[in-house]
Amino acid sequence: MPVLRLRIHAIFHARSSSKHVQINASSGRRGQRKPDAQRAVDAAIEVPRSPHTPAADPYGITCERPSVRRPVMLYNHPVFTETQKSWEAFLATHPDAHLLQTPEWGALKAAFGWQAEHVQHGEAGAQILFRRPLPGFTLAYIPKGPIGPWLPGLLPLLDQRCRKRRCFMLKIEPDENWDPQSKAMLMEAGFTPAFQTIQPPRTIHVDLTPSEDEILANMKQKTRYNIRLASRRGVRVRAWSDLDQFAQMMAETAERDAFGAHSPAYYRLAYDLFHPKGGCELLVAEYEGSPLAAVMVFRRRRRAWYLYGASHKAHREKMPTYLLQWEAMRWAKQTGCELYDLWGIPDEEPETLEAQFQSRGDGLWGVYRFKRGFGGEVVRSIGAWDRIYDPLRYRVFKRLYTWVAER
Repeated sequence: MPVLRLRIHAIFHARSSSKHVQINASSGRRGQRKPDAQRAVDAAIEVPRSPHTPAADPYGITCERPSVRRPVMLYNHPVFTETQKSWEAFLATHPDAHLLQTPEWGALKAAFGWQAEHVQHGEAGAQILFRRPLPGFTLAYIPKGPIGPWLPGLLPLLDQRCRKRRCFMLKIEPDENWDPQSKAMLMEAGFTPAFQTIQPPRTIHVDLTPSEDEILANMKQKTRYNIRLASRRGVRVRAWSDLDQFAQMMAETAERDAFGAHSPAYYRLAYDLFHPKGGCELLVAEYEGSPLAAVMVFRRRRRAWYLYGASHKAHREKMPTYLLQWEAMRWAKQTGCELYDLWGIPDEEPETLEAQFQSRGDGLWGVYRFKRGFGGEVVRSIGAWDRIYDPLRYRVFKRLYTWVAER
């Protein structure tokens, strides 16, 4: 049973995924520390713990280990297979497809324990990630997909792929906002609301189409003040390529705020896969040449996403994370993006968020306190949905997840 628990914990990290807490860390807020026993279990899996967030990896990002299927790299450019090239051509006809459906993201996941496959039917398609977390338990996951008008035409092909691999479940998290009609369609197609979500269902979108002055004017007064204060106090932001230092900063932040961080190899590969094509940027905030905080932001077509962030304890009074986040938005705008996704806040209605953010610091509430200052619109996705192929294994897996989450 101890071994089983370790394996389950490696699949499902804390529900407040690391991604979320990474943002919390970059805002200078401390997360809640886990009990010593739980931290010991985490340490037994990997030291330092490889915590990520559901945003980037559903079942086991926090403890992903490199696999032998590392993508072939030629002069720091990924060399894709014909299947991946075909998928890239498909995505070219879908400019609004999400970052997590790109072949680069599939290659990143494939290097850390997943297997990626692509299914197409007419104007619809999906990148499916497969993983076998336990003997006899293979799951399938479609992050921020499927793409296009996929019901009902694509569904038989998805079922065929999943049954071929003997999956006990398929989890999807469509890249669409909450809508009663879409909910009804999913339920009619045989999906059930998931017992847990992987990607954060609620986030803040900042509109980048206005001028920079107008974007600043839409922020909270205190956030504008902190951005300018950081600049006046000598904080400077620039593009960075020191992935080793970034990984070290992530590990330090993870230790300080009790969340996990990926291995240096994970961040390096993400950078190598996306940066050559302009799909990501690593930005660092410095004071007198010393790094204070850093973020890795990603983009595709008109959208940008803030996925990873970390900070040192030194010079927090200089507010480096505020200027850093603003410069990340400016980078996204200058590269043609129209929307900046701050990626993850508490899953509460806007009225509740505004009524309680000053009195609550648990979970993602500290994250919301930081992010709300940048303006933007609170948006909720349709969330996670499960398609069950093996009810018995699904029930066992659900109970194991619940057992681990409660300990």
